[in-house]
Amino acid sequence: MSSTTIKSKTDNQVSRKPNFFVGVAKVTTGTFLSLTLLTTSTIAGALVGLAISFRNLPDVRVLKNYVPSQTSYVYDIKGKLLATYHGEEHRTIVPLRDMSPQLKRAVLAIEDSSFFSHDGVSPLGIARAMKVNIQSGGVSEGASTITMQLVKNIFLTPQRTFSRKLSEAVLAIRVEQVFSKDEILESYLNNIYWGHNNYGAETASRTYFNKSVKDLTLPEAAMMAGVIQAPEAYSPLANYKIAKQRQALVLDRMEILGWITPEEATKAKKEPLLIGKSTAWQKSKLPYVTDAVKVELAQRFGNEAVLKGGLNVQTTIDYNLQKQAQEIVTKAHRRIRSRGVRADQVALVAIDPRTHFVKAVVGGVDYEKSQFNRVMQSRRQPGSSFKPFVYYTAFASGKYTPYSSIPNFSKGYRDGGGLYRPENYGGNHGGGHVALVQALSSSLNIPAVVLGQRVGLDKVIELCRLLGIESPLAPVISLPLGPIGVTPMEMARAYATFASNGWQSDTTMILQVTDSMGNNILDNTPKQKLVLNEWATASLTTSLRRVVQPGGTAPNANIGRPAAGKTGTTSNEKDVWFVGYVPQMSVAVWIGNDDFKRTLGKGVTGGGYAAPIWRQFMRTALKDEPVLQFPAASSFTRPKPVKKK
Repeated sequence: MSSTTIKSKTDNQVSRKPNFFVGVAKVTTGTFLSLTLLTTSTIAGALVGLAISFRNLPDVRVLKNYVPSQTSYVYDIKGKLLATYHGEEHRTIVPLRDMSPQLKRAVLAIEDSSFFSHDGVSPLGIARAMKVNIQSGGVSEGASTITMQLVKNIFLTPQRTFSRKLSEAVLAIRVEQVFSKDEILESYLNNIYWGHNNYGAETASRTYFNKSVKDLTLPEAAMMAGVIQAPEAYSPLANYKIAKQRQALVLDRMEILGWITPEEATKAKKEPLLIGKSTAWQKSKLPYVTDAVKVELAQRFGNEAVLKGGLNVQTTIDYNLQKQAQEIVTKAHRRIRSRGVRADQVALVAIDPRTHFVKAVVGGVDYEKSQFNRVMQSRRQPGSSFKPFVYYTAFASGKYTPYSSIPNFSKGYRDGGGLYRPENYGGNHGGGHVALVQALSSSLNIPAVVLGQRVGLDKVIELCRLLGIESPLAPVISLPLGPIGVTPMEMARAYATFASNGWQSDTTMILQVTDSMGNNILDNTPKQKLVLNEWATASLTTSLRRVVQPGGTAPNANIGRPAAGKTGTTSNEKDVWFVGYVPQMSVAVWIGNDDFKRTLGKGVTGGGYAAPIWRQFMRTALKDEPVLQFPAASSFTRPKPVKKK
């Protein structure tokens, strides 16, 4: 590069001695002086002549479409930065017009002050480099212009050889013939390495000074320019004293060139700088969220686009609500552990039923200890929280209302050659008949199994698929009791459609994605469609409201406004759930252990432990939300039963 060492002040202040050359070639002083008088056109012409020998060099016109690796950024719903995705090169491209004029002048001063007057190579720079190289017997000085540095970074290897330097010069001349000076400078400033995995001026500026490159002051710009020659060694993050020396070198050069006044240079040298911190490998502010978003982006666009494509991703997540959810889960876990519950994990997910946007995802108690996202990845038995799918199927058939009667007893069913006889919680074999609303609010097992046989388990599975449950399901007789694993995300998504009274759009954590040029490449604006019968859905909600009232299994979920939900407690208390909703929010809470064999403890239920966590989160999430009513079933027409042929 054309920048000098810390000890020298400018390119024009190289020390001169009577005997210029003492080296292998013993070139005379007159010969060297004659070289320095060569014009740009003479050297350029000579290099063009040599270009015949370089026909295999890259076609510089590919730079027109060259897009270097760029960092992808992830934001919450309100525009707060959550995380960045990138490979080795942390870079954000900005146009030249959006870069500080001070930075442009500082870089040109120290790297290539004749940039706007040469044709890609600098005659004085070449002559000076020849002197140094002849003295050293090798290639120790490069005499590179900004254009030469650009082509080296993009097209060539960093190896210091005469042939590579000649190739560099030829390519630089070609670039100058095809591109404007502003285009070359813009590409250079966006491509070069500035230290700490920052490529390009924008990410470097945000690392060193916590501001955009367009806002750099003269002292900051001079320090940035001084870093270029040896970014890791001259970085203010590594050695502030050396960085200030480099800054002074740049300011002196700018003063000599007449680009700043002596007063400006002196003032800039004295001004202390507030140095930032590396932004290249910062931790995500919401890791459970951004990990899940990264997976979805990779599935849609490929991992290469995520790490190098410069995507701008706006998620549906509310940062403040997510942080509150994490705090609630962490404190609740400590509380239930102190009560003797042997639970290693708690997970929570919240979805807005009006849009099906995911608002919060807490995949576990402590991300630092376990990155496994139980909301998205863990299939656990939902227990009785699965029952609403059976009851909705019954209501949608037109044959049942919430007050229809169902047997609370069973002689058993043949299942795989054996006899399966359901029992209510606690080993109760039941008796008599009970209204569906009572059976559901009391979470009776026998009526749910009987009802499942009457409406058809294939119909129940068909409903689950419609509501977004993708986990494997089988029409086993015990299916209504939730013996087959599903994820908390699937449960919250399905209940969200109940909360919207049958209206559904695609559940997502990503609102929109734009590419590096600002083009919209993904738009998840909700497209609501009615997928459930409104009378049947309203009837189900009416029944589930009884669950959170006195006499139901989850009075601990009562939040003082219309709400509906269902508890879930599996055999031997290995998993406990509460999944519930209001018109503005559907939330699933799960408590359990990653080891499927471990029990939580005798008597641990969804109503006793998961419901209070749900209640606390809902009170927080709905603090500024109006109280909304669910639609009444009487507002809709009951479906007519389908007669068998």
